Amino acid sequence: MKYGEITHFSHPHHKLRFEYAEVPFKCDGCKEAGIGSRFKCGLCDFDLHKHCALAAPSSILRHPFYPKCAFYLLPRAPGAAPRFCNACERDVAGLVYHCHSCGFDLHPCCAALPHVLDAGGDDGGGQLRLFLHRKVAAPCHRCGRKGRSWSYRSACKRYNLHVACVMEILVDSWHEIYYGSGGGGKRGLVGINGMNRIPSIKGVGKSHHRAGKGKVKRCCELAAMAVQFIISAVLGDPTAIIAGVVGSFISR
Repeated sequence: MKYGEITHFSHPHHKLRFEYAEVPFKCDGCKEAGIGSRFKCGLCDFDLHKHCALAAPSSILRHPFYPKCAFYLLPRAPGAAPRFCNACERDVAGLVYHCHSCGFDLHPCCAALPHVLDAGGDDGGGQLRLFLHRKVAAPCHRCGRKGRSWSYRSACKRYNLHVACVMEILVDSWHEIYYGSGGGGKRGLVGINGMNRIPSIKGVGKSHHRAGKGKVKRCCELAAMAVQFIISAVLGDPTAIIAGVVGSFISR
């Protein structure tokens, strides 16, 4: 087998090759949005997030938020009832980590979310460091609600963003290019320099904090920076390159 090629149980007839492209895609494993690093079939229109492609079906995943749970990788969640990811609250439509004893579900990319993100400079010229929490008793910077889903909160405790809200920002923009004027499905996708580039990510400028105009502007700038890094982490490619690409889609 060539370097960078794998076989995957969800696509057994063809090999998948690792590639990096600034072209959005829909993962055929978990059915969620993707950009950047992926494993792609050169013969079919089949793509997998890196985390979905490299997840081992025989392994047991342990997560510090659920110390008593044993998560098993399944092609789809068991049962006929609708299920949702406990990290981002989005529907589980494909590949999932499932705990049989408690019924919790995690998308592979959500299960791999880093617990610490360094998201750029703060007001003092240092790092805006974000920590992943299962629940935070503070309002989200975007929706103003508390305790909705997993959250990233800054060390200074001024910025709190639900993973669910960040996913909504991302998916709203993804839908414009997937189901909007660009055509349905993957055929409507082109490179970021093409006519149908991903539109600006909406909602980042919203703030539920009362402050002067200058402080609100700075607050929104830092929140947008935090969103950019959380998105790159959710997509399974938390690198400076992909964060920059995603950042270019964000309206400030």
